[in-house]
Amino acid sequence: MRPYETMIVFDTAVDAQSIQVALDRALETIRSNSGTPGNIDRWGKRPLAYEINKRKEGYYVLVEFTGEATTVDELDRILTLSDEVLRFKILRRNERASASRVTAQA
Repeated sequence: MRPYETMIVFDTAVDAQSIQVALDRALETIRSNSGTPGNIDRWGKRPLAYEINKRKEGYYVLVEFTGEATTVDELDRILTLSDEVLRFKILRRNERASASRVTAQA
């Protein structure tokens, strides 16, 4: 399994409970496709660099996880279909950088 991270920008026009439900759906997708969610960092409401769907703010969440290519494909599909998500980006993290980060925290 490889380490990944995804930055999800949620629409602030929806309520906080809808954002949490969409985030839980994404985490369950990771778990159900043999992935393991890691650190979840909620950055909160921040201004966007440019308007997306006439929105000037977004609720940012950074999710680290490990998984296979099928996990990433299914997560991509779920986030694309989610109405609460304005934008997202899934990146594969460098495995050596992840290992050094873990040892630095210990």
